[in-house]
Amino acid sequence: MTFVIPAPAQASVAVAGTADRFPVRRIFCVGRNYAEHAREMGADPDREPPFFFTKPADAVVDSGATLPFPPATADLHFEAELVVAIGIGGHDIAEADALSHVWGYASGNDLTRRDMQAAAKAARRPWDMAKGFDRSAVVGPVHPGQAVPTGRIAGLLDGEVRQEARVAEMIWPVEGVIAYLSGLVELAPGDLIFTGTPAGVGAITAGQSFTVEVEGLNPATVTFA
Repeated sequence: MTFVIPAPAQASVAVAGTADRFPVRRIFCVGRNYAEHAREMGADPDREPPFFFTKPADAVVDSGATLPFPPATADLHFEAELVVAIGIGGHDIAEADALSHVWGYASGNDLTRRDMQAAAKAARRPWDMAKGFDRSAVVGPVHPGQAVPTGRIAGLLDGEVRQEARVAEMIWPVEGVIAYLSGLVELAPGDLIFTGTPAGVGAITAGQSFTVEVEGLNPATVTFA
């Protein structure tokens, strides 16, 4: 096959303990999957099924990166999350079988241009550009394994804890997220799923660093120049 322009590079993230890389196909993100975060965003956590938005695959950034501050925002927010890496695809996956489709897990940061998102919501317009901008998906090294991390998840701004919960507190557990999402689209190897963030999201400014810690996984850290 001959392409008429150079083919894009394959987006990928690190694999813990090795020089290997996990190729990224698509990035799905769950909105409001912790009750306290749902409430801080003005929603009722008891009334809605999971909903999803996406980021482009090449939005991924390895932990440890120093990035330019994103354009078109004066209110960039951090969101600490557990990331699921899909190793086996499928559609209409039963919840009981969902974890067999997992390749591994990572810590992640779903960066959000909050002011742009708020303006889009107020105008009843899509808010893709608030979430799916360049370098908006920070992902730590992926740890192989199917057992779901259920311990502490935390987000630290310049070393100070701003978000803290347990992964087990998610409204929709990993199995439920995979099962529900696979009824909407056919999942495939290389898909990443950001599973939602705890309460305490807030702004990060130029010169600051943010670290996501998930118990049992490598952290995901990003610094803005």
